[in-house]
Amino acid sequence: MPMYEKGSVRIHYQDTGTGMPLLILPGGGLNATMSFFKSRSPFDAVEEFKNDYRCITMDARNANGGESSGPLEVDRPWDAYTDDQLGLMDHLGIDKFLVMGFCIGGPFIWNMLKRAPERVIAAVMVQPSGFRPELPDQFYANNIKDWGPALCARRPDLNMDIVHAFLEKMYRANPDFVFTVSRDFVRQCQTPIFVMPDDTAPHPYAVAKEVVDLAPKAEVSIYPWKEPKERVPEAVAQARAFLERQRNNVT
Repeated sequence: MPMYEKGSVRIHYQDTGTGMPLLILPGGGLNATMSFFKSRSPFDAVEEFKNDYRCITMDARNANGGESSGPLEVDRPWDAYTDDQLGLMDHLGIDKFLVMGFCIGGPFIWNMLKRAPERVIAAVMVQPSGFRPELPDQFYANNIKDWGPALCARRPDLNMDIVHAFLEKMYRANPDFVFTVSRDFVRQCQTPIFVMPDDTAPHPYAVAKEVVDLAPKAEVSIYPWKEPKERVPEAVAQARAFLERQRNNVT
């Protein structure tokens, strides 16, 4: 698979299919890689949509098990990932696009909408991450254990003090809602949004529902949709219909 490089950043990506571009962000937190769709995802988004869209996906910067790498930008962790996502689209010569994000892809999409709302035609958020008051430190704790040590072991330029500072800024500086934007931002967002809620520890149903209630152009899938598994195709069909409507509004 090809590599996008900008300065000290290297992003491993996949570009499959033709048609309107659909950027697909894998789940898995800071260990989000393209293998997510084959191993842990409730459905393989690339396989589902590659016949109708130009599907672009990527390993997140510094994900263990992936091939993307770059500095840990302690002062701007969320923006560093957004730089990679928008930079990849620039590299591919793509201006406007659809986006689908799993898990951490929810906060990533909100930050993208804050940074470049004119470029995102519409967004699908699948089992999006959010802040859960009863587990206020889960994302810091999970990543300080499951992401940081393995990263430092293969990157002699990093240490756990840097990882700690990075995670502090990412998950403790604004421990609320979807981490990257405020409720007021969501209220004013004019981008069409489709939400596929979950209700596991990192994917709180309450946050997904609040997004749907606040965003003026939000739609929501059936719920629950992951179990029984027979319901997954119905939810995917709803997401497909949403994307087709947005594509048709542009073309």
